[in-house]
Amino acid sequence: MCKPTIQTDATGVTFTAKIVPGSSRTAVSGLLDDMIKIKIAAAPERGKANQCLVAFLAKRLGVKKNAVHITAGQTSPVKRVQVHGISPQALLEKLGLGK
Repeated sequence: MCKPTIQTDATGVTFTAKIVPGSSRTAVSGLLDDMIKIKIAAAPERGKANQCLVAFLAKRLGVKKNAVHITAGQTSPVKRVQVHGISPQALLEKLGLGK
């Protein structure tokens, strides 16, 4: 299995996610190359999928919604996501990707 690329800084982590909007349910579906693949139930219209992604990650990671930011790829299925207040190990464990 590939390992996702996760950058760390003083405030938290940044990673690349491959988003599949319009899925039957919202869930982490594993890894795709060096990206975390996440299926989103919301449709990719008027920012609904992005809002669903932020809410899902905040709940799953145990952080507030304002700690999760999409820093690149607002209209693309490949997004850069920044999460404040979490370590790379905790990110992988809480998303079910840790060992």
